[in-house]
Amino acid sequence: MKKIWPFTFYFLYFAAFASLLPFFVLFYQGLGFNGTQIGLLTGVPPLITLVGAPFLAGVADSTHRHRLVMGLGIAVAIGVMMIMPSLSAFAIVFILIIIFNIFMSPVSSLADSATMTMLGEERAMYGRIRLGGTIGWGLIAPIAGTLVENYGLRLAFLIFSVIMFINFFVSQKFSFAKVEEHETRNGGIRTLLSNRRWVFFLLVAFLGGVGIFSVAAYLFPYMAELGANESQMGIALTIATLTEIPVFFFGHRLVRQFGSYSLFMIALVLIGIRSLLYAAIDSPFQIFIVQAFSGMIFPVMWLAGVSYADEHAPAGLKSTAQGIFGAMTFGFGSALGGFAGGLLLESMGGRGMFFVMGIVILAGLALVEGIKRLLPKEESLQIV
Repeated sequence: MKKIWPFTFYFLYFAAFASLLPFFVLFYQGLGFNGTQIGLLTGVPPLITLVGAPFLAGVADSTHRHRLVMGLGIAVAIGVMMIMPSLSAFAIVFILIIIFNIFMSPVSSLADSATMTMLGEERAMYGRIRLGGTIGWGLIAPIAGTLVENYGLRLAFLIFSVIMFINFFVSQKFSFAKVEEHETRNGGIRTLLSNRRWVFFLLVAFLGGVGIFSVAAYLFPYMAELGANESQMGIALTIATLTEIPVFFFGHRLVRQFGSYSLFMIALVLIGIRSLLYAAIDSPFQIFIVQAFSGMIFPVMWLAGVSYADEHAPAGLKSTAQGIFGAMTFGFGSALGGFAGGLLLESMGGRGMFFVMGIVILAGLALVEGIKRLLPKEESLQIV
């Protein structure tokens, strides 16, 4: 019975974002915001995640108030999205988007930490639980799109709020690791970052974030360069979503077979290769072929990364570890990937942008792994 709550949470969490996230830029454009303003509204959130996720996850660990932090984050998000459609001033919208991202930033990491705790000896089955998110996104995205097309953008904010309201109660069913008081007093984030093994892991996670976000943000503009229409873009997204499902379902076998860190590195190498494949194609149809391969990469990376963070975080810092992993991937990595990708797209086009991204990711991985192998091995992280 315990497994149904995290599965349901992921289903509702990603269903809520599927109903709203794709329409944010359209909402900003409808308010008459210019390119710079829209860039700020889309570029700042990853940086907020970089700071907010590890900080608030650390607060949850240190105070043992995980459900309170999670519930507060969801409640604030609902409140912000309920009033957002009635606003039109850029400054107010910008402030509320910052507030939204601050409070929502630790929610996913806390859910991952709780899920791993609730699975106990079955931690390798995390992928099957996380599959709920893929199903939620895949089911709700087309429904929300149809409803918004017929009834307007305001409905997207209402759908998000209703789904997240239900999820607020689901989130209170999570269980978190019980630790002794002294286990949360010894350094927090500094304890993790003082360990060389964790630093190398976060460096490659950063490269993964660059690769993941550059595709998420700029694949459609590249497809437009190749002559694709909106329907073909939708097909490309659907292919990637569908190919996530078997990986999340059977991912535990991959983790057991390769180990979390080795599997993580395999996924990151594939991210670099994927960018080079995008650079080599010359038709929308070839995009579909790459997308079938592409959709399998993110779940492999995420399963391996969450598993590694859980395995190597000391007692009392499980949520903090997940928060730092998420922040480095979807905070720092995504922010730099979005910023650099935009500059490269403007100056070199989509083909050149993806070629540079692929080379940078693969070269960066080789450099980090080379330095790691040259240095003497470090002892496992401990709290004393």
